[in-house]
Amino acid sequence: MNVSGFTIIKNAIINGYPIVEAITSLLPVVDEMIVLVGDCDDDTIGLIEAIGDPKIKIHHSVWDKNLRKGGTVLAVETDKAFKLIDPDSTWAFYIQADEVIHEKYYDAIRKGCEQYKDDKSVQGLLFKYLHFYGTYDYVGDSRKWYSKEVRIVRNDKSIQSYKDAQGFRIGNTKLNVKPIDAYVYHYGWVKSPEQMMKKRKNIGLLWHTDEEAQSFSDLPDYFDFNDFDSLAKFTETHPSVIMKKVSARTWNVELDITKKKLSAKNLVLYYIEKLTGIRLFDFKNYKIIK
Repeated sequence: MNVSGFTIIKNAIINGYPIVEAITSLLPVVDEMIVLVGDCDDDTIGLIEAIGDPKIKIHHSVWDKNLRKGGTVLAVETDKAFKLIDPDSTWAFYIQADEVIHEKYYDAIRKGCEQYKDDKSVQGLLFKYLHFYGTYDYVGDSRKWYSKEVRIVRNDKSIQSYKDAQGFRIGNTKLNVKPIDAYVYHYGWVKSPEQMMKKRKNIGLLWHTDEEAQSFSDLPDYFDFNDFDSLAKFTETHPSVIMKKVSARTWNVELDITKKKLSAKNLVLYYIEKLTGIRLFDFKNYKIIK
């Protein structure tokens, strides 16, 4: 049984993506790591090459500027990367440029891949999520943050990235998946207020036309992290590969997490989830099989 890792990246330095940490966190559990690098305005290629691991296979792509609506270009590029993996691999492990895997979950990941490798009814493996916000000290705990998503899929090229590459489907059909006891640590919202706004403006170009993007110039230079609905304090450990970034943080954001800015309906659902562990009426981009 072989497992291939794959990811896409463009302008990692400009937008402050922890792509090195994302890739490095997968290397212990994959047999190859496909990195599809878009047409960059920075030295993203040099960043990836400097990792220096023989498992990494760098490929090049040009992002289609006509596929910006809804982030479609992200799914197209993800599908390109998926097609590049070794056809003999059983599983394909997808990681986004701002996601990192904690080493404490490696055994669970290997176990899941091995357990279901011959069960063709299992089309993917489902991970739980932690979404960090502002700094490495806070996680989003409201319903606006997806709690689970598929990150390992069977090496079946009928499987495709869905919408803006959050998950996968076969056409419009959701994948049949098994959950595993492992988390993805999502750091996309962990940046200085200045870098966060810079990234927001840049990434917005993937969802909007040139005309629509003109309004971005009216946005302030700093992102206001106080615009959240619910957060919790993170008190556990971060993946070892990202600890250098955690220690080197140069900004501080103090947020009053005692305030819950939720509608009455979502407040009730929030406390039901906290008491029972069940998220009622949650959208699921997959089908969990028994």
